[in-house]
Amino acid sequence: MFWKTLGRIILVPIAFLLGAIVSGFVLFTLGLERFTQSVHADEAGLETVEQVFALIDQATLIFATFTIIPAILFAIIGEVARIRSILYYVIGGGVSMAVTPLLAQGVEGGPAVVWQVFAAAGFAGGLVYWLIAGRTA
Repeated sequence: MFWKTLGRIILVPIAFLLGAIVSGFVLFTLGLERFTQSVHADEAGLETVEQVFALIDQATLIFATFTIIPAILFAIIGEVARIRSILYYVIGGGVSMAVTPLLAQGVEGGPAVVWQVFAAAGFAGGLVYWLIAGRTA
């Protein structure tokens, strides 16, 4: 019993960290593609490299602060309730990431493309967490 609990205490943060890394990778690669499409569609895009880096810095700050609390809550509830369903972790990851634009911009939440990118990143992170730790909760 002690070793199983110790193993879970070690496995869950590692799985959460790997899920967050995958989620961040999907967010920034898919988000960069969508961002590039929208900048080239609008002729009044970002003119300087400093503006692009400032936008990336703001996106990183939003990603790090607003997504960590809902994702940790989903992981804790799943572990305590011993939920093993892939749908719980994938949808939970998507919801925790899709809440980010809502928290960042208020009630309107931004365009649909932003929601799609954040939700896809959350789905990927939730899947990775389930593969490593969720299916053995």
